[in-house]
Amino acid sequence: MGCGLDSTGRSCDNGSCKIYNLDFPDVIAVRNELLPAGEREENIPCDLNNTEWFGKIDSSNGAVFFASGVFYYFLTEQVKALVQGMADAFPGGVLVFDAANRTAVKMIAKTWLKSAKIQDVGAYFAVSDAPQEISAWDSRLQVTSRGYMLGYTDLKDPSVSGFFRFLAKIGDGMMKMQIVKINF
Repeated sequence: MGCGLDSTGRSCDNGSCKIYNLDFPDVIAVRNELLPAGEREENIPCDLNNTEWFGKIDSSNGAVFFASGVFYYFLTEQVKALVQGMADAFPGGVLVFDAANRTAVKMIAKTWLKSAKIQDVGAYFAVSDAPQEISAWDSRLQVTSRGYMLGYTDLKDPSVSGFFRFLAKIGDGMMKMQIVKINF
């Protein structure tokens, strides 16, 4: 979801996955030129908030949705409506995405968006405690999360640098950066 030129689907393919790359039509046009769809892959131009794309997904053998760095640019009401719609359309499916608290999202807006000279986008969606906040949206949602930095590395491993531990303390602690998993 919001794939850009990301190739995570290909990296996670077990040889039998159907991979759907979803993004705005202009992004998919560039993707088609630079990263054409593979044999079991389809690039779908769409606005994620227009749920017509639901009908293009074959979820008969289950579905895992991945959105990295996407929902920060949605209003909370949009994320809620999308998640509830996905729960209707893809029962038994899973959605995984990254999130952070309001302080971190404001920093994204002030620093990254500004340095990238992106002016027509704001950062909106933020959560501090995803299981508590998102579970309240719908009784069908089973929500779990873990710290963003902890999602990749065991901080107790002796090979992890002190600087990485420091970043994890700020990111996972103060900014509540997290990987969120929702089972529908």
